[in-house]
Amino acid sequence: MTQADAVSPLWEDALLAAALFAIDPAGLGGVAVRSGPGPARDHWLARVRAALAVEAPVRRAPLHIDDDRLLGGLDLAASLAAGRPVSQRGVLAESDGGVVVLPMAERIDNATAARLASVLDHGEVNIERDGLADRLAARIGVIALDEGLEPDERPPEALLERLAFRLDLGSPGGGREPLPLGFDLDLIAAARTRLSAVEPAAHAIIEALCAISLDMGVVSVRAPMLALRAARAHAALWARSRVTAEDAAAGARLVLGPRATRAPAEAQPEDEAAEEPPSPPESASDPPPADDAAREPDPETLTDAVIAAIQAALPEDFLERVALERAAQSRSSRSRGDGARAKSTRRGRPVGSRHGALHPGERLNIVETLRAATPWQKLRGGGLAAGRVQVRHGDFRIRRFVQRMESTTIFVVDASGSSAFQRLAEAKGAVELLLAKAYATRTRVALIAFRGGGADILLPPTRSLTRAKRRLADLPGGGGTPLAAGMDAALLLALAERAGQRTPTLVFLTDGRANIGRGGEPGRAAAEEDAMAAANRVREAGVNAAYLDTSPRPRSDGDRFARAMGAVYAPLPYANANAVFDLVDDLSGGRR
Repeated sequence: MTQADAVSPLWEDALLAAALFAIDPAGLGGVAVRSGPGPARDHWLARVRAALAVEAPVRRAPLHIDDDRLLGGLDLAASLAAGRPVSQRGVLAESDGGVVVLPMAERIDNATAARLASVLDHGEVNIERDGLADRLAARIGVIALDEGLEPDERPPEALLERLAFRLDLGSPGGGREPLPLGFDLDLIAAARTRLSAVEPAAHAIIEALCAISLDMGVVSVRAPMLALRAARAHAALWARSRVTAEDAAAGARLVLGPRATRAPAEAQPEDEAAEEPPSPPESASDPPPADDAAREPDPETLTDAVIAAIQAALPEDFLERVALERAAQSRSSRSRGDGARAKSTRRGRPVGSRHGALHPGERLNIVETLRAATPWQKLRGGGLAAGRVQVRHGDFRIRRFVQRMESTTIFVVDASGSSAFQRLAEAKGAVELLLAKAYATRTRVALIAFRGGGADILLPPTRSLTRAKRRLADLPGGGGTPLAAGMDAALLLALAERAGQRTPTLVFLTDGRANIGRGGEPGRAAAEEDAMAAANRVREAGVNAAYLDTSPRPRSDGDRFARAMGAVYAPLPYANANAVFDLVDDLSGGRR
């Protein structure tokens, strides 16, 4: 380090990651930086830019960059002027040998992440469209700036998987004190030159990194490979000709540590390892052992040493962070309140165009239409040079849009038996909690209660909290359990909501002990058979559902019905409104 200022280990690792990334950007894939705009992030980015090779380009790819600018493609103006396809390079090809910076990476859509992942995997951009077929070198590193405020706001996993380092800069220095500069730039430049001369790692080191990856619950195959790549860059940084245990520990700490889903097993204590001293030489004339760097290290000893280094670097709240990370990943894979996406040709967010005839109410994408016509201008005798552009019906490209549908959460509550009032109170509280956030999440809520001989819609779909409180003031309870009738009524309402361009979710609160058949006749065997048939129809209709088992001692009945309707099953014997709300908010938004 060029400064002796006392800094946190977190920031020291951030500076080390910056140095290693500058040594081998394409080999390490990149860095995911979790931090909002501020002095700390600006300082770190400045250090990376200064440490990169002088000739290495650095480009920014805006959040909503289109494929033509990102990947390259047809240069429309030049192609029309020449009467033949003329290609242009995109940001990725322009960044060959350098770095692409992705601001607001937590908002990148999965399609863009997949294109970036392909380029990181193959080191080239493959263009095959608009009459073009080309492969352009794009050996790049990526800096993904993650500005998410919530735990589940994070870049797509397809992109994170390919980036070696994951940093959370926090606010080292508090944004006021000057931060240390990091490694000397001449040292990094020299390391970049000698990186190719670093010998391949010993088999023991490779085995140790793989074993540690498994021990820490890292299931990715890329993770130990990236850790090994980081270890080689670390060896080059410290002018070593081969990877040592110290280099492997640095690679594991920086790459595997942030990916860990459990704490590594305890390394063997030093006093136990020292119980068996090394055997003395047979004679005084025996030569001393070879230097450690020239010997094949013992895999178990190496693994213990690396694990000890990782354990020393793990924060005290590591397990708590892992739990939050798992919950965030689970939530990010689900929709949070809003409904499924619906395709449209008239309104919503633009998502490209499609080939087809132009019908009334649809909008022609002029640029894409010209792009489709351009490769044929020479054959048609058109083009800017000829003073006209020949466009035919087959060239038409229609604008496509996508919009989020509203969602409707339908509570289906068992209002039968002695615990009916408790279940109804839980549902009522959860309905009110959901409606309190309905305007922000585009959610409507409905309530169906089944008891006696049938089911009733107590609260039609609404976003009005005032209306809901008025309708839910007096809820009926008691009687038999017509579970099949409740499922039938819920499915009919769900299909009606789907027909109205809304995404329905069914949430059942019941103990699953059906005793009234579909026709209103008592009898447990017939009632359960009818309920199973109704559950199968829910699954066949593809309606999203969650089954909350309120039985004091959950039995197999609830799980059986949940599997039949394809629902998420959650035993909830001692629930309250907040518990129901939390489960619904987390479970019922999943899309199958």
